[in-house]
Amino acid sequence: MKIFASLYTDEDIANLIATLLRARGLDILTTIEAEMTGCSDEQQLAYAATQERCILTHNRVDYERLHLSYIQTGQQHSGIIVTPQNNAYEVTQRVGILLNALTADEVFNQLLYV
Repeated sequence: MKIFASLYTDEDIANLIATLLRARGLDILTTIEAEMTGCSDEQQLAYAATQERCILTHNRVDYERLHLSYIQTGQQHSGIIVTPQNNAYEVTQRVGILLNALTADEVFNQLLYV
């Protein structure tokens, strides 16, 4: 069992957020590092699922739709965390609190808001 969820940042998440979360000891993979820049939201979520990573995004509408589609079709993902477009330090703090409170198993297949 993995204690902490590994994260994958969507293209709209600032690199500073990934840097700050790494500084907190979290496992982060960015879209740029994964060479997934320019891919659709569907491709991003599918990639995150194959890598067993929870996706971090500001894109609430599209990922709510994708989450519902996954649930309806019996597909699974490693979690979706939606955060408002606040400053990087606030986003980092909110995500850090969430991931310190929930295990990877508790984040699995969930749509969460911070």
